[in-house]
Amino acid sequence: MTYVKVRTGDSIDKALRALKKKLDKEGVMKAAKAHRYYDKPSIKSRAKSKAALKYKLKKVR
Repeated sequence: MTYVKVRTGDSIDKALRALKKKLDKEGVMKAAKAHRYYDKPSIKSRAKSKAALKYKLKKVR
């Protein structure tokens, strides 16, 4: 569970901004987006190899 301490006098916007930043840093939002729908293992491996190829081509340049 992620907690954000809010001091008296702080605005709600500031607290929400801090919470979003903390969730992004922990990777919670990325994991939630990844689990929105089911990917078959074959599609996962295909995407992984495609990303590796893209990374490799980027490194060559």
